[in-house]
Amino acid sequence: MAEETTPQEEAVDVDETVEQETEARPLPGDPILDPLAEAFPSVEFTSFQPITGPRQDTAHVAREDLIPFVTAVKDAGFETFVDTCAVDHLNRDPRYDIVINLLSMQHTQRLMIKVGLPGDDPRLDSITPVYAGANFYEREAWDLMGIVFEGHTDLTRIVLPDDWTGHPLRKDYSVGSVPVQFKGSHKSS
Repeated sequence: MAEETTPQEEAVDVDETVEQETEARPLPGDPILDPLAEAFPSVEFTSFQPITGPRQDTAHVAREDLIPFVTAVKDAGFETFVDTCAVDHLNRDPRYDIVINLLSMQHTQRLMIKVGLPGDDPRLDSITPVYAGANFYEREAWDLMGIVFEGHTDLTRIVLPDDWTGHPLRKDYSVGSVPVQFKGSHKSS
């Protein structure tokens, strides 16, 4: 007779499975990304296979390796820049993540590149010489988060007025308030 498990034991097994799926794992023998992993041993590749949809590959890159890595990635067939954004993790080191999404139409594959930046020095080389489409995305990340993209040809405000002080999407930026008085309500004294 087969061993029977209690519902409690099954729950533990499910939890372990979920934990294994969310932890970083190396790429599963990919003909496009494996040569990049060999050429850049300092880059940490991870892969996640969701229940539905294509595999999601991520490369965690040190900021000093970004331009050579992005150039090699483009040469490997990731010809389309999709977008980039900045993420503020206020109580984490590194505080900021720059996330770059690339697409290879010839290989029907996506690659996410993540670069961690410290809170006291949020600087990164601009990838606009490699992917011109990153221009406005980098300007937006600078405008709203204060990430400086060195070598960018026009790092000026794109969303906020030129005389704005600070970067409002940072988690330590004061939200402020504007008093609102509704019609028919009692005025505060």
